[in-house]
Amino acid sequence: MVFMMSLAGSIIFTTYSIYYVTKLGLSPFQLVLAGTVLEITVLVSEGITGVVADTYSRKLSVIIGMFVLGSAFVLEGCIVWMMHPASMLPAFAWLIMSQMLYGIGWTFVSGADTAWIVDELDEEQTGGLFMRSKIFALTASLLGIVVSVGLSLLAPNMPFLAGGAVYFILGLVLIRYMKETGFIRREREPHTSPIRELGKTWVSGVSVLRHHPLLLLLTVVTLFNGAASEGYDRLWQIHLIDEIGFPEASVSMAVWFGLISAAATILGMLAVRFAGKRMDLLLERKVSATLFILTCIRMGCILLLALAPNFTAAIFAVLLLGVAGSVSDPIYTTWLNSKLPSRNRATVLSMISQSDALGQSAGGPVVGYIGSRFSIRASLLAAGFLLLPVMALFGKVMRKR
Repeated sequence: MVFMMSLAGSIIFTTYSIYYVTKLGLSPFQLVLAGTVLEITVLVSEGITGVVADTYSRKLSVIIGMFVLGSAFVLEGCIVWMMHPASMLPAFAWLIMSQMLYGIGWTFVSGADTAWIVDELDEEQTGGLFMRSKIFALTASLLGIVVSVGLSLLAPNMPFLAGGAVYFILGLVLIRYMKETGFIRREREPHTSPIRELGKTWVSGVSVLRHHPLLLLLTVVTLFNGAASEGYDRLWQIHLIDEIGFPEASVSMAVWFGLISAAATILGMLAVRFAGKRMDLLLERKVSATLFILTCIRMGCILLLALAPNFTAAIFAVLLLGVAGSVSDPIYTTWLNSKLPSRNRATVLSMISQSDALGQSAGGPVVGYIGSRFSIRASLLAAGFLLLPVMALFGKVMRKR
C-alpha cells in the first residue's frame, strides 16, 4: 500500500509545477490559495472521517479514500482540456474543485491507515515497520520520478491521469487483499443514531488529547510545521523556475526536476537506513533530541534556499531538506503512535492532522501574499522562520525528558 501510494504521489508531484505554471498559468498567490483550499477541506473533513474509521471500519475508510483520491487527480489532469471559451468554469475553479476532492480523499486515508497497521501488529514492531516502509516509499518515488518525467515530456497533464489510475488500481487491490483483524468495532447502544455514535467517538478522542500534555504539545508542533511546509512545498519549484533559473543546457525543466527528486530520494533512502540501524525509537529523550536537530536543519535549508545566490546553493538546500524530512517522518510517526490508545487512535490522529491543516490553511495565504506583494524569496524566509516555535517546543520536551 505504501509503495503504490508513494508511486502515485511521485508520478503526480515530481513535475506538477510545470503543468500548473506553463499550462494553467497560475500565479504564486493562486498556487498557495489552491493549497489553502485543500487544507481547509482537510480541516473540515478530518474530524468526520477519523471518527468513521474508529467507529465503523478502518479498512473501509482507507478504500473509500483511494477511489476519491483517484477521482481528484483524474479531474485535475483533465482541466487543460476544459480551458476553452465555451467552458462554464475557468481553469482555476476546476482546480479548486479537484483540490477539495483531494482533501476529502486524503482524510479518509489519513490516520485510518496508521491506526489499522498499529492494531494489526504489536506496537513494538511498528517502529521498525515505519522505517522499512519509508524505504519502500522512497524506492517507489524513484520509479515514479522516471515515469513522471517521461509522461510530462509527452503532455504536462499526463502524470495526473496516470497517478489517479494508480490510486484506482490500489483501491481494487485493497478490496481483495486488505485484512482487518485487530480492529474491534464499537458495540452500538440500542436506539443510538449513527450521528450520536460518531459524536461519542469524537468526544472520547478530545478527552485523550486534553488529558495528555505531550499529545497537546505535539499538536502545536504539527500546527507550526504545517504553516511552514505549505509555503515551501508550494513555492520551491516556482522559485527555481522564476528567480534562480536553471543552468543553460539542452535539458528540459521536467528532466531537471526529475534529477533533483531522484537525488533527494536516493540520499533520503541512505539516511533512513542509517537512522534505522542506529536509533532506538523507544528512548524518548533521544527521539526528541533527533527531531530538534532535524528541525534546525530544515529551518536552515529553507532560509538558505531563500537567500541562495546561485543554482548550486539552492539545490544543496533542497536536497538536504529532503533528507531531513525523510528521516523525521517515520521517527515522528512512531513516537506519536506510541502515545495513543487503540480505541481512539484514528480519531486522535485525525485531530492532529487537523492541526496540520489549520497551520497550512492559516500560514499558506500569509506566505503566498508575501510572495505576491514582495518576492518568492521573502515568502520562503517567512516559511523558514515559522519553524522557530517547533524548535522551541522540541527543545522543551528534550529538557523535560
